[in-house]
Parts: sequence; structure tokens; C-alpha cells
Amino acid sequence: MLNLTESAKDKITDLLMEENDPDLKLRVFVQGGGCSGFSYGFTFDNVANEDDFDLEFGPLHVLVDAMSRQYLEGASIDYKEDLMGSEFKISNPNAQSTCGCGSSFSVS
Repeated sequence: MLNLTESAKDKITDLLMEENDPDLKLRVFVQGGGCSGFSYGFTFDNVANEDDFDLEFGPLHVLVDAMSRQYLEGASIDYKEDLMGSEFKISNPNAQSTCGCGSSFSVS
């Protein structure tokens, strides 16, 4: 369903360790907005909702709600660091087009 690169797993694990709460999980979601129609969101959450999918990547858990799942099917999350900064980058086969910043997308 959703893939995480090793770089993304490492960074998410580091961020979770900084929070010092063993019950926290990463929530990845899609919401309306952005210049292309939809945008991605990330947050930490320690409560899984009834309609959430709890994806396990070793000890790391990622929550995706049912509405967001349809837009994230087959997507991959990577983490990149370079001279320009650092960011999580989503490669999404469902995106028909993306905006210049890469954080919003549209579907057909």
C-alpha cells in the first residue's frame, strides 16, 4: 500500500525518539488544499481511529485513514538531505499532476 525508504524510516524513528513517547505513531494523510487540489500531511498520533490502517515497518507504525488510503495506494515516502535543506518527499503514482513545490497534487 504505502512504502517507506530506509532513509525515511531512519528519520521518522529519530523524530519519534525525540518525542520520548513509545505509543506515538506517524500519521500520513491527504487533505483538500494546496495549489493542485490535494496536499499531504504528516503528524504524530498515539490514537488510532476506527477507520485507520496501521501499517507496520518493523517497530515503526504508520497510520493512514480510509479516505487518504485511496490517494496513497502505491506511494513511496523518502527523506532527503542536501545543501538546500531536508525534506520528506512523496512519490505518488496516483498523482495526475503536482505543483512546483511538490507538496500538493491532483488526481483525475
